[in-house]
This record gives sequence, C-alpha cells and structure tokens, in this order.
Amino acid sequence: MSVIDQIKAKAKTQLKHIVLAEGDEPRTVQAAAKIVAEGLAKITLVGKEESIRKVAAETGTDLTGVTLVDPATYAKSEAYAEKLCELRQKKGMTPEQAKDLVYNNTLYFATMMLKMDDADGMVAGAINSTGNVLRPALQIIKTAPGISTVSSCFVMELPNGDYGDNGVMLFGDCAVNIEPNADELASIAVATAKTSRELLSAEPRVAMLSFSTKGSAKHEVVTRVQEATQKAHELAPDIQLDGELQADAALVPEVAKLKAPGSTVAGNRPNVLIFPNLAAGNIGYKLVQRLAGAKAIGPIIQGLAKPVNDLSRGCNVEEIVNTVAAVAVKAQG
Repeated sequence: MSVIDQIKAKAKTQLKHIVLAEGDEPRTVQAAAKIVAEGLAKITLVGKEESIRKVAAETGTDLTGVTLVDPATYAKSEAYAEKLCELRQKKGMTPEQAKDLVYNNTLYFATMMLKMDDADGMVAGAINSTGNVLRPALQIIKTAPGISTVSSCFVMELPNGDYGDNGVMLFGDCAVNIEPNADELASIAVATAKTSRELLSAEPRVAMLSFSTKGSAKHEVVTRVQEATQKAHELAPDIQLDGELQADAALVPEVAKLKAPGSTVAGNRPNVLIFPNLAAGNIGYKLVQRLAGAKAIGPIIQGLAKPVNDLSRGCNVEEIVNTVAAVAVKAQG
C-alpha cells in the first residue's frame, strides 16, 4: 500500500470536517465531490451557492453530500465577525473591517469556521498565494503550544525501501522558512517529528543535517544547527534526534560508524531529515524527487494550533484530494 493510500485509509477511520475556502474553483468543486464519495472527510465549500452550483454543472460534478455555505447568508457570520474583531482589536481592527473580511473574504471566513470549532481543518491555495492562505491562519489560529514557527514538510516516498521506514521519509522545511535561526530550526524539527506521528503513525528518528558532522567543520551555520539540536532536545526530550550530521553520516551505516559513532540516529534509518535552510531543503527534495524517482506529497503545513494547508496553484484534482486526506488525518491528532 502506498503512503497516500495509508493516509486515506487512516482518514476514513474518523471522519473530520474540512472546509475548502475556494468553493467555486473548478478543481476544488470536483475534489470536494470525490472526497465525499471516497469517504475521506465531511466537506464544506465556501462561496456563493449559485456560483458553486454553476461550476458543478459545467464540470458534471454531483455535489450530493457536500455542504455549501455562503458567508452573506450564513447564520453564524455575524458572530464570526464579532469574534474576529475581538481577536484583532489590539491590532486596530474595527467592527466594520472584521465584518468586511468575514462576509467578503472566504479565506478569513473559513479560518473563523475553524477557530469557532465549526470545522476541523481548512485547505486553500488553488487560486490564492501561500501568503494569503497563511495570513489569516497566523492571525487567528496561531501556533500550537510549544511551537514558535509555522513550517512545512514533504512526505517523500522512495521507490526502494533502503531508507527511512520502507522508503518513506519526511523532509523539512522545504517551502516556508528561508533562513531559520536556531530556535526556529528546533521548532521545525519538533513539528516535523509530530507530523511523523500524526500523519504516518511512525515514531520519528530525526537527523539535523549540515555540511559538518559532530564538529568536523567550524562555521556559524554549523553552530546554528548544533544549537538547534540542543534546543530541540529541550523542547521534546522524548524524540530520538541527533545532529549536526552530514547527509551520508545520517543515512549510511558504514559512514555513520566512522563519523558519528554512538549516535542513535546516524546510520539507524532516520525517517525525518531537517535541512539547515530553505535553499538546502527545496533543492534536496526536488533532487530526490527527480533523480531518485521519489513521490513527493506536500508541502504539509505544520506548527499551527489547528490544521490549515496550502495548495500549489498548479495543483490538480487528485492533489487536492490527497491534501485534504492529510489535513483530515492531522485533525485526528
């Protein structure tokens, strides 16, 4: 069974309610129907009902079982606006501004559904930038307890099972934080380890990657990873985590024996790789995807108090379905 099939199977065990903020976007409408038909989640599409049904007719999509919500007529919209104003009043938000956002911006409306426990997770990004999707989440949902940084990871499924858990690994952060400091890097490591447990039911073995292994090189970038490793241990002492490690020392038992003897992670099939910055992470996952033929699922947004996930604007219907399944599983956690 592929990793996405495992995620879908887990999503079916405890149905969660996921709100799709871009309700009249054609791929999203088709994905909503497919998600409900496969029994992966309960789905709400946000938007004008007339527009959503028009798209459904044009794409031949049966929306039976999908809930449609129009902020302009929804019974709780006024309460959402009042709560949003309360949450953001110290930032200068007025009741009029809050009402405008709730009634006219589906991203804010969907985020308020999540905040008010009227949904378990949110997905958007087919026609909105990552910044637009995450901005209301950062303002309203905020980060999870003990996590200071919102980040991302990719689930990497390699064609052979020589690495990770039968070829399945998590790479973080490959999409959000450009040059994380030690505290942020530690937070990314802890959040990715949590994603390993929630999404894959896999006990994390985390390798903090660098161009140095155990002090073999001296540089401020190396020091940052060393400090992040220590901070991650302090944040989550129950996680099996080690660093700083070069990639070969982390992955190859023979190299690990030479470069990091005694490490509980190096050479012991680490299943979570934490890259020192976005350049390394983004290049790394794309090289593994293209040269090793790995499947990349993500980015999975992590670190928020409730699950919100971005989509690529080039996504297809199946990728939306897969992302919703992943968010549903994270909501179970």
